[in-house]
Amino acid sequence: MTKMRVYEVAKEYNLSSKEIMWALDKINVEVKSHMSMVESTDIERILKYFNINQPKEEVKVKEKDVPVKAKTREKKVEAEAKPTNKKVMSQIKGKPSKNKKNKKRRAKGDKTIISAENRPKELKVKDKIVVQELADKLGVSSTELIKKLIGLGYMTTINQEIDYDTAAIVASEYGVDLLLEVDEDLLILLQDEPEDESKQVERPPVVTVMGHVDHGKTSLLDTIRNENVVSTEAGGITQHIGAYQVKVGDKKITFLDTPGHEAFTAMRARGAQATDIAILVVAADDGVKPQTVEAINHAKAARVPIIVAINKIDKPNANIEKVKQELTEYGLVTEEWGGDTIMVPVSATKKQGIDHLLEMVLLVAEMEELKANPNREAVGIVIEAKLDKGRGPVATILIQKGTITIGDSLIAGASFGKVRAMINDRGVRIKKAGPSTPVEILGLSDVPEAGEIVRVVDEKIIRDLAGKIKDQKREEELKKSRPVNLDDIFKMMEAGEVKELKVIVKADVQGSVEAMQQSLHQLSTEEVKIVIIHGGVGAITETDVMLASASGAIIIGFNVRPDVNARKAAEIKQVDIRTYRIIYEALDDIKKAMSGLLDPEIKEVVLGRAEVRATFKVPKAGVIAGSYVTDGKFINSAHVRIIRNGVVIHEGKIDSLKRFKDDVKEVAHGYECGIGVENFNDIKEQDVIEAYKYEEIKREL
Repeated sequence: MTKMRVYEVAKEYNLSSKEIMWALDKINVEVKSHMSMVESTDIERILKYFNINQPKEEVKVKEKDVPVKAKTREKKVEAEAKPTNKKVMSQIKGKPSKNKKNKKRRAKGDKTIISAENRPKELKVKDKIVVQELADKLGVSSTELIKKLIGLGYMTTINQEIDYDTAAIVASEYGVDLLLEVDEDLLILLQDEPEDESKQVERPPVVTVMGHVDHGKTSLLDTIRNENVVSTEAGGITQHIGAYQVKVGDKKITFLDTPGHEAFTAMRARGAQATDIAILVVAADDGVKPQTVEAINHAKAARVPIIVAINKIDKPNANIEKVKQELTEYGLVTEEWGGDTIMVPVSATKKQGIDHLLEMVLLVAEMEELKANPNREAVGIVIEAKLDKGRGPVATILIQKGTITIGDSLIAGASFGKVRAMINDRGVRIKKAGPSTPVEILGLSDVPEAGEIVRVVDEKIIRDLAGKIKDQKREEELKKSRPVNLDDIFKMMEAGEVKELKVIVKADVQGSVEAMQQSLHQLSTEEVKIVIIHGGVGAITETDVMLASASGAIIIGFNVRPDVNARKAAEIKQVDIRTYRIIYEALDDIKKAMSGLLDPEIKEVVLGRAEVRATFKVPKAGVIAGSYVTDGKFINSAHVRIIRNGVVIHEGKIDSLKRFKDDVKEVAHGYECGIGVENFNDIKEQDVIEAYKYEEIKREL
């Protein structure tokens, strides 16, 4: 017998490393860890100590039962006198019956192993589950399950608890969907009580200002605030809390001071609808721009009334009529021309038309009949939240119904607490706030996310409820139907799940956008109506993905590509992006999808992106693009497309890939390289080269 490491001895004789180290301590042999080497003579002494005469004789001892301190010499002598290993170990533990019970339990567990065919497709579990219990539910041995967990990067033991997310991942390895058990008695408290219309009163409208950059959104908001907010502070200094109220006569209007349609859509993506009216700001000297169109479509998707503020009318080149004409192309027709959209000429800098704009907001609010019951437990929405070093978690909440008071216990998603202080938009501490009032509150356990619903609840169950809400959200995510995917349209139609196919169209020129929109409308059937929720010129952006996610839409692009942020967002949100070079190919795909006849999918996998920083003319080789790989990697056999200002100008293959003067097979992220493209020399600085390959995905019936 030669030298062996502690863990090797343990493995050889079915013992644990801890048992071997304990026995070595008994025979006065010092070792540092399970990796220490043990002399052959000491191994013989250990075997003698455990009364093991033949290798690999089964001896089972749980690690937690191994004595930590040395036992008395009498017990050692008693142990050595026993004829069998099982009795030896039982007496060392002082619990002769426990090992038998464990063995019976293991034997019984083996009988629970079931075949994959008989395994359930779904199982309900709580938010935490012991590994052994999960193994029993799945009908697999605990050893096999632990190996799976270790393979997935989770180091666990048989008696350890794992959370729901981890359990769901390993269960999916066996084709089983885990559903989260939710306490219905607690969750029923989250349901809104039926509203008594007789108790509802008029509430202030909540307004969001949207529009193209540099068209005067901020100036307009500042003018409205400075002219109409009555400050009670010395010097008139106001506090920014993300929202504020203005007075117009004896009425109020609440403005959400958010960064445009991005926040507007992000809230909708979280299931929250905070806005009653959208003010669309369009500069009279600039007209309708891409972000103007985006704002229009975001507001329409949310079904929010739009009031147009035609700003900068004081400019010499202002053309109000031209703006009105351009807006008709997007379905906004001024009342003067027989439409139903209110358009108000204003000048934020000259303070012209502001009062009229606010009057129109109140008029639309009156038509919308905005009401709420102030005499009930408050429900609201988190506008923004932050962690303040001096005050702790701070959240700006817009009360939507009911009244919140100091001392109320409230919950916002998984955050909870008691209202310790409440501050209004003028920086004044207040004791209560009613519907459509924005307030900053202190006292939450941690920082909630924007868009979380806030509720006042019973203090006795608030902690338990916070955990249940977290579990419920996870359950809702599981129950959610998959995001709309062109591949699955036919199946969803048959199941009656799809009534509308919402589409976002992006293209390199406006003509392509319009042609595609007209053609798509003609594809609508009795089963599925095709709805274009946004059409625009330019690259597919993260904003497009957010709108698609919030609306359940697919994105179709012509001669344009998603940028890096859009691609990452689409992966996270599982938004289906389809890009084409020819309009008819897209129409054919949608027709086939609606008929269930799509061919096996050829999936495009983007390998990397590089930015062209210089170009070089090389004899016989043409133009070489000196490039920097900004994302992913480039391989010399890849397909590439050249993108200029978000528009695809060429598609082809890599002709040469070099590092300095050497040909290379691959260039990784963060490195410079020279890229030659087959039959294409019109490469310019600041072009983007995107490398990709194709993978065929078999469709499952």
